[in-house]
Amino acid sequence: MSKTIENLVDEGLRVSLVETAFFDGDLEIPCIQAPKNIIIPNGMVPFSIRERSLKHNDFVCFYEHDIKFRDILTHTEDYVDDLKRFPGIITPDCSLYVDAPLIVQLTNIYLNRAIGHYLQSQGLYVIPNIRWGDERTFTTEMFRSKVAFLGVEKHSIVSIGTYGQIKTAESKQLFRNGLIEMLDELEPEVVLVYGSMPDKIFHGLLNRTRFISYPDWTTRKKNPGMKYLHNLSNK
Repeated sequence: MSKTIENLVDEGLRVSLVETAFFDGDLEIPCIQAPKNIIIPNGMVPFSIRERSLKHNDFVCFYEHDIKFRDILTHTEDYVDDLKRFPGIITPDCSLYVDAPLIVQLTNIYLNRAIGHYLQSQGLYVIPNIRWGDERTFTTEMFRSKVAFLGVEKHSIVSIGTYGQIKTAESKQLFRNGLIEMLDELEPEVVLVYGSMPDKIFHGLLNRTRFISYPDWTTRKKNPGMKYLHNLSNK
């Protein structure tokens, strides 16, 4: 293999970002350390419009089309100082299309953790975004570990996004199934939710942890007077 091709493969998977990482599970997913203190974001702003955040007071999130945050996947190092202007970030929400090959789903889980580990190593406050694909990613059907949850410590804070992910009855059921597995596996103290929390998905689960709901940016800007942080937990 030529040096040019080798470097392209290595950096496509951002190997340089995980030189100091610990790895989790058979697939060696990079680990993101749980923060010493749990910080609840005042709000969330998508990466591509982060300058709209008033006084940069929001956590930067990536709940938008992947193409809008592609640069941070390929040139992560260039954004460290820029992101340090904000109180923290949610790790990239790389798409895990259920109809995509399993290797694509696994790669996007890996990239989520690799970016998160690197930014954390540079001093940013990082909250892991948890995203699952089909059942093979959040059960032990294919692997001994539930891959979608590797690299994330238990009993801490995580974030999930429903925005654009729960349009059909099938996608709602898949989301609920993965959410239950995540709660069982990680036992998080806090779960941030970007987007709506329909009862069809969350019924019977609100007493499992402290859920905090954030409206998507479009909803938030259409309703500037609305309270944009809601604690929907029964705990």
